[in-house]
Amino acid sequence: MPKVSIVIPTYNVEPYLVECMESITNQTLEDIEIICINDGSTDGSLAILKKYADKDKRIILVDKKNEGYGIGMNIGMEKATGEYVGILEPDDYVPVNMFGDLYKIAKENDLDFVKADFYRFTREENGDMNLVYNHLSKDENDYNKVFNPSENVDAIRWIMNTWSGIYKREFLNKYNIKHNTTPGASFQDNGFWFQTFVFAQRAMIIDKPYYRNRRDNPNSSVKDPQKVYCVNVEYDYIRDILMEHPDIWEKYKYIYTMKRFYNSLTTLRRISEEVKMEYIERMSEEMKRAKVKGEYDERVFTPKDLEMLNVLMASPQAFYYTYAMSGADVKKLKAELKEAKNLRNSVTFKTGSMIMFIPHKLKKALKKGKKSK
Repeated sequence: MPKVSIVIPTYNVEPYLVECMESITNQTLEDIEIICINDGSTDGSLAILKKYADKDKRIILVDKKNEGYGIGMNIGMEKATGEYVGILEPDDYVPVNMFGDLYKIAKENDLDFVKADFYRFTREENGDMNLVYNHLSKDENDYNKVFNPSENVDAIRWIMNTWSGIYKREFLNKYNIKHNTTPGASFQDNGFWFQTFVFAQRAMIIDKPYYRNRRDNPNSSVKDPQKVYCVNVEYDYIRDILMEHPDIWEKYKYIYTMKRFYNSLTTLRRISEEVKMEYIERMSEEMKRAKVKGEYDERVFTPKDLEMLNVLMASPQAFYYTYAMSGADVKKLKAELKEAKNLRNSVTFKTGSMIMFIPHKLKKALKKGKKSK
């Protein structure tokens, strides 16, 4: 049994794949298994994987048709035979001591999983690297000690990723923890992340950054404006899983709604302008539904976010004008209102240092929404 199996889900990442494979094949922990899933790449990714597989017997190469991230990850984890399982995205890379260090910590403390801080990075054309340190938790007291994630609801607030740590394979199998199998490669890691936290009983986070997460790949799924509703579908999937366990759902339902709202905001920032209003309307309906069903608690939100959420539920139009309009559209709206001399019948909202002017009819919509609460 290898100490760690690392799954690398690969699709059209030729410019970055050599760096990724060099980082994993040169780990100081040699007793590893490297499972590369080629998900129907149309560039030179498969040739690169074959080259490494030919010279390293630890590499298992699966070449399959394109079906999406979730299916590929599940295949990789089913093939894993290691004591622990890790994930390496093919456009990222890791320092050579990452898996050795994490395995040692996990083994000594009998952990269901261990995760570490990480870097996000970009590269300039001249090769210079820009590194940004990311802390999983804002509280230094959360680090370097064994804790029970299934009893620590606030841990769901930590930065969400699946690749900065390793997971005991026995633990994953016990709770049948898998990735969602929706098409494409968007947000399927959210469900996996949620499951690991609500079911694990022994875990640790480390205040040392290992993983290097690339942020300058123009083809990254997080930058795809076409995948508008993927996060909403994923959170429906997460909800279904949690509700299979009434005690878990009761414990996590408020923090789940909070996480759904925050990830919807992330989606709103990346989608194209022409679909933003439609998306905001869906966000509004989802949050109002959560409130009606008793899945919403104001106390889990910051005052600033709660103010934003109240506007969203009262009037999607007001939310759009206040929080989602592009700078160019804000200027255009101000000019139109001045020209129509409607400023006297407008209401203003502050967002940071910017004042946005909302037409009088939206003020009425806000009042109507507040009365209906």
